[in-house]
This record gives sequence, C-alpha cells and structure tokens, in this order.
Amino acid sequence: MLLDQLLGGVEVLDVRGDPASTDVAAITHDSRAVVPGSLFCCIPGAHVDGHVYAGDAVAAGAAALLDERVVPFEVTQVVVPEVRSAMAPVAAAFFGNPSRTMQVVGVTGTNGKTTTVHLLGAIFEAAGRRAGVIGTLTGERTTPEAPELQARLASFRDDGATAVAMEVSSHALALHRADAVWFSVAVFTNLSQDHLDFHETMEDYFAAKARLFEPKRAALGVVNVDDPHGRLLFESAPVRMVGFSLADAEDLRVGPTSSTFRWEGADVQVGLGGRFNVANALAAATAAREVGIAVPDIAQGLSSAGPVSGRYEAVDAGQPFAVVVDYAHTPDGLEQLLRSVRETAPRRVVVVFGAGGDRDRDKRPAMGAVATRLADEAVLTSDNPRNEDPAAIIDAVRAGAERADVLRVEPERRAAIAYALGRAAEGDVVVIAGKGHESTQQFADRVVSFDDRVVAREELERLGWARR
Repeated sequence: MLLDQLLGGVEVLDVRGDPASTDVAAITHDSRAVVPGSLFCCIPGAHVDGHVYAGDAVAAGAAALLDERVVPFEVTQVVVPEVRSAMAPVAAAFFGNPSRTMQVVGVTGTNGKTTTVHLLGAIFEAAGRRAGVIGTLTGERTTPEAPELQARLASFRDDGATAVAMEVSSHALALHRADAVWFSVAVFTNLSQDHLDFHETMEDYFAAKARLFEPKRAALGVVNVDDPHGRLLFESAPVRMVGFSLADAEDLRVGPTSSTFRWEGADVQVGLGGRFNVANALAAATAAREVGIAVPDIAQGLSSAGPVSGRYEAVDAGQPFAVVVDYAHTPDGLEQLLRSVRETAPRRVVVVFGAGGDRDRDKRPAMGAVATRLADEAVLTSDNPRNEDPAAIIDAVRAGAERADVLRVEPERRAAIAYALGRAAEGDVVVIAGKGHESTQQFADRVVSFDDRVVAREELERLGWARR
C-alpha cells in the first residue's frame, strides 16, 4: 500500500521524500522486526528513543520512517507531532480498519477483564458466532501495540470472525494502542488502586479508563453501577450507557466453585466461584445482549464456559481441603477474593500472597492489611520482585499488617506454598494469590520457571495426598 494512503487521519508536520510513490509492506515500531518495505515508527519511549534505531531499521530494509524529527537517512520520512498517536490510525488504515467489519467488545477495569472476555468468548460460541479473543492470556501484553493489535484484528476478520472480545488496559488507552479500534460496546468492570507507578493518581487512572467511553471510540457503554467509579461513568459518559448490578442476578447462590442465578428469566450456572465472578458474568451477559445475542444463548454460553486460567482455579490432588490459585494482585482484588472464599464457610482460610516489584509501591501496605484482616493465617512471600530487593518489598507489605499474630514471612515462594499446604486441614481453603496463570518468576538477574498451580500440585503430592 502506498504511504500517502495511510495518512488520512494523521496530522503531518513535514515530509521528506514522496509518500505517494513509497510502497509500505509492513508497519513496526521494533527495529528487529523490520522487513524490506517496512514503515518504521520511531517511538520516543520512557527509557529509549526509537529514533536512535532508525539507522538499524533503514539498514534492514525500511522504506519509510514515521518520526517526530527528521533523521539523516535517505528514505521517505513523515514527521508528526506524536508518533504513538499517529501509529494507531496508520496501522488501522494499512489493515483495512478491521474493527469496523466486526462487533468488537472492549472490556476495561482494574479486575475482571480477563474473566469477562473469557465468558464473552463462550457466549459468542454458544450463539454460533465465530469470534476472536485478545487479552492477558493471549499475548505478551494485555492489549498489544497498535500494529500488532490491528494485525490481530485483521487476522480474525480474514478468518471469518464476526465478533471480538478484547481486554483494554489503562496503559493501552494512555499510550494510544487502541486509538483506532471501533468498539460496538465498551465495558467497565470496576476501579481500585493499581498501576499508580504509571498513572500517579487515581484520578489519572480513572481518566485513562474513561477514554474508552468517548463517542469516537465506542457506540455504547456497559458499566457496573455497583462500583462508585462505574456509577460516575454511567452518569457522565458522553455515549449511551447501560448499567448492570448484582441485583440483576435473581435467586443468587454463590458457591466455592460455581454460582447459580436467574437473569432475564433464564437459569444460569457459572462454573466459577465467588461473588465477583457473578459480576463478571453479568458484565458479559449485558454486553452480549446489547450486540443482539438472545438471552437463551447468553445463558447457555455462561453455563458452558470452562475455568479461566489462574482465576479462582482449583488445584485438586485428592486433599480434604480446597486449594485456589488466583491472579488477585491488588488490595481490592485480594479483598474480593478472600471475602468470596469466606462466603463458602470454610473452617479456616490460609492465604499465600506478596507484591510485585517495579510496580505501584503504595498498594503494598494495603495488601498486608487485607490479608491479615480477612485470613486466619497469612503467609507473606515473594511475587515477582523484578529489579527490587525482595526483602524490601516484603517489609513494605508487612508494615501494613493489621494482625501480626496471623502473619508468617517465608521469602521463598515454593517454601511458602509448602508451608501453607502443610498447615491445612479438612474444611480449610488455601488461597495462593498474585501470579495466577503466570508460568515464571522474575528477579533482577534471572527469570525462573514457576507456576503456582504446578508447584501446589507438586507439594500436595509430596505431602502424600495423591497416594491417599
């Protein structure tokens, strides 16, 4: 495609060369992914300025550059005010604006995005609609960078999909990754403290989420009005809004591994434990109804959906107590998880938890407060310390503990899981929180293989439960 055909929605400050005669074969912001004929997008990042890799891109065959200043290379250059915001419409045009040819449902919020998208996928399948899914479990990023996102949407379109369910992170909204995606429905699950290392304040965090509900992005909003920020969004967003609430689930019965209720006159059984997963199911159901799916198909889809990897996922080796692995890594997420476990009336609740490094530090004491307030025993350990000292992270979490008598510190994660399982007795629930589906643990100098589900099963077997 000729470069000038990609610039219709872009403010151009300067041009070097002739875009009308420059063929573009691919779009990328990664110089290592350049192929002959690529348009290389020079993104000024937080740590590295992409302009310094323009030479590598040209040497690899880039035919043109999208940049914020002219660089000394003899290829066509299009200078724009901000490469990040220009890259999305350029990529969308290159791939033929795929979101305009399908019903795309975007889900944002602090917690519940992955589960809601998973349930939407099951509903689309039950309704006989071919659908794609994009999110935490399908790629390196929750929401890919614009060229990868548009390529994925185009791939779904070309494969015959008529619908897409995708997670839309606050990072993606702030960094323009999803700018050129048209959403038939935008969904808001909830908002609580997270990512303040990036957004700095809760107001900034909420503002980033709220961008999804602008008329240029979405035709309709579906929001959780039980959440204070959801109610604010419902009352103030400029698009048409539809609210949902737990009150919509009639005759609700919440269990440890599933819940049942009636919705719009249909019986629903969701194979996921916890009240918060009922809210996720209602989010998916309401969004599906708004894109024209019949209530019986919605009920069937919710009832047939399988477990979500690392979300309230049970580990069973024949032991007489429950073991649940969950991704809860925020104070509110951990609180919702532990309260949901409490609803199942266990004898005792034991939680293994920690906090990640290089992320929002303010939430660490709050994690300690929640765990020691709601669990009978809390085992504090390492999560993904990344570039920070694991001991310093643990100290910050421990500083918030409300009950020191229920807290045990075990920095080595396998040892922490083994200790919790060894302490459990019949009727207890052991909750392993923070990493969920992740299969590695990240340290400053290494990344090691570590899956909470696998480790829990191994330790249960070591304790002899599989043999019994």
